[in-house]
Amino acid sequence: MIRPCEERSDDLKPNLPPLREVIAAHGLSASKALGQNFLLDEQLLARIAAIPGDLADRAVLEIGPGPGGLTRALLRAGARVTAVEMDRRCLPALAELAQAFPGKLRVIEGDALKIDHAALMGEPYAVVANLPYNVGTALFTGWLSGAAWPPAWTSLTLMFQQEVAQRIVAAPGSAAYGRLAVLAQWRARPRLAMKVHRSAFTPPPKVMSAVVHVEPAEMPAGVAARVLEKVTEAAFGQRRKMLRQSLKALPGAIAALDTLDIDSQRRAETLSVAEFVGIARVLTA
Repeated sequence: MIRPCEERSDDLKPNLPPLREVIAAHGLSASKALGQNFLLDEQLLARIAAIPGDLADRAVLEIGPGPGGLTRALLRAGARVTAVEMDRRCLPALAELAQAFPGKLRVIEGDALKIDHAALMGEPYAVVANLPYNVGTALFTGWLSGAAWPPAWTSLTLMFQQEVAQRIVAAPGSAAYGRLAVLAQWRARPRLAMKVHRSAFTPPPKVMSAVVHVEPAEMPAGVAARVLEKVTEAAFGQRRKMLRQSLKALPGAIAALDTLDIDSQRRAETLSVAEFVGIARVLTA
């Protein structure tokens, strides 16, 4: 049995059973179809919850909480958590956690890809999540896109497959550098916060994982986000080709290269984020 927190003392925490017992009690198992892998190491989960800084009374959005391992770490850190979960099997375990932290956990059943997160939260919020592998990149690019900036989220602390994490923080010229790096870096500051060994998960995935922390940065002046997205989509859509080939279908792009004195024989992976921003600025104008 989970005992609720006592409202008068921030030092008192509910008596939570081990996560393995919670999973066993509710007959839960990670769903491959939903991209689930459960983290059970509570010290590791506490370290992840600490990455965005002090969460006391801060609004936090968590996607795919599963049985609530990271959720309990966020609640213990003092956060007010909204958790979006589409796996109905996990809802009873999350309901117990909500009872243990009265007024601190709101559980939404649904598909995070179909929910307006800013409208759901209604205030500035941090995102902290062990993202399901099958929707992680789609959610991430959704948070990064859009004309409105700064965004409603104050930071993103997200678990990815290590390969995806490396693509987000990659530098120009590296094998991992591509469209995801440009979209993540042109108006935000991503960093690789920690690596997580596959053995930490139940069941262990075939790949290593890593946590990326992203904070919004100042948006470059004179650049439309949609234009930059089109430029990177065209450039990296044919990354083995020279820019004169990959960008020729984008009106004005080749002329923009000339304006900026960028050699059209270069390939997309050799351009810096600033150079992509420059191209987008010319096309925006």
